[in-house]
Amino acid sequence: MKGWRLILATAFLAAPALALADPCEGALPAPGARFDGPVRYVGDGDSLCVGKSGNPATWIEVRISDFYAPELHSAGGRAAKTMLEDVVWRQYLQCRAIKHSYDRVVARCTIDGASLGDLLRARGGVEGGNGRGGRR
Repeated sequence: MKGWRLILATAFLAAPALALADPCEGALPAPGARFDGPVRYVGDGDSLCVGKSGNPATWIEVRISDFYAPELHSAGGRAAKTMLEDVVWRQYLQCRAIKHSYDRVVARCTIDGASLGDLLRARGGVEGGNGRGGRR
């Protein structure tokens, strides 16, 4: 009986970590490549997934190139994520890949020609993440 309790406790404690993992598993486009699609997932205030299908295996994980939101666990991080969700959720983005960074692509993305960074700043978005000043 003790063994089952340990297994259940371990599974229970691991569940929140699993919930935080992003579902974006698509191949990253090469630098300079253009890609587009609706926003399928928002990870934090400057990261999201774009995908033309409902299959997460085709979703491209994007780090927005022109906005540096506070980190999710930092002051203002949750508000930054909410703001990005409000701006982009189910919107159709046009993006151009700039470079790869970790397991995502850094890209300049627009909605109807307006960059996401400009849209977020126009809404009062506050920058302050690690990428400020090229540190990311």
